[in-house]
Amino acid sequence: MADMDEIKKKIKTEIDLLYKEGVKIFLREQENQKIISTGQPTKSKKVKGEPYSPIHSAYQSWYTKSLPIVKQLLPDRFQEFQEQYKLEKRDDKNIGFLTYTIYDYLIGLRIRLRGEDVINPYTSFVTRFQHQLTILWSANDRIDSILTDIEGVLQSELFTHELEAAEDLLKKGHLRAAGALTGVSLEIHLDRICVNHAMKISKKSPTISDYNEALKSAGIFDIPTWRHVLLLGDIRNLCVHSKEREPTTNEVTDLLNGTKKIIATTF
Repeated sequence: MADMDEIKKKIKTEIDLLYKEGVKIFLREQENQKIISTGQPTKSKKVKGEPYSPIHSAYQSWYTKSLPIVKQLLPDRFQEFQEQYKLEKRDDKNIGFLTYTIYDYLIGLRIRLRGEDVINPYTSFVTRFQHQLTILWSANDRIDSILTDIEGVLQSELFTHELEAAEDLLKKGHLRAAGALTGVSLEIHLDRICVNHAMKISKKSPTISDYNEALKSAGIFDIPTWRHVLLLGDIRNLCVHSKEREPTTNEVTDLLNGTKKIIATTF
């Protein structure tokens, strides 16, 4: 579906921009540390043409925007992502490298023993922020599978609704309408199979027959399946072309039941 492809593209673009924003903050703090280590006055120092300034607000903004993305796309890693920023439960009397967080770094917490740092705050910050960036970037790998699952559910609901409507039309004796509606579901399903197998149909507006031939040629449909779809396509054509003879109740019933089987057994 074109709309779903656009959604995937938009989400991936947003993640890419957010990742680059995080990298920019990371590099910014790296430059800040270089300035601090030189002992030069930081207020007048320039970093790549910009005045020196803390990363606190920039990081907080980045973290706030990243949280919902990780929560939605990587729920199994959401807590891990959060804990790089702050631990809700820890022994504050015994803070070590494993429990010193980005939050501690931003508020300037120093852990010292006999006047010397037990933990290098910047090293801890670098380790944890890099880990967050890696988690965020890995969300790209989940977009396709998650949206494909969503698309599958929506499509399944669509087929169920349309086939139920077709059954109702059949019961009321509207054979052509029932057959035409069933044919739409069959055609959409065949198109989805082609997409799943990265197949491109050269025809601008392919029919059931075009999809069927392509799937057989690609070895996705065996001969019995191909023949079955061929028969279903013939019944569908009989329903939509008014110049042909009238379809029978048995034929439309076969089309409906056959389409249900194809949807349930081919992917």
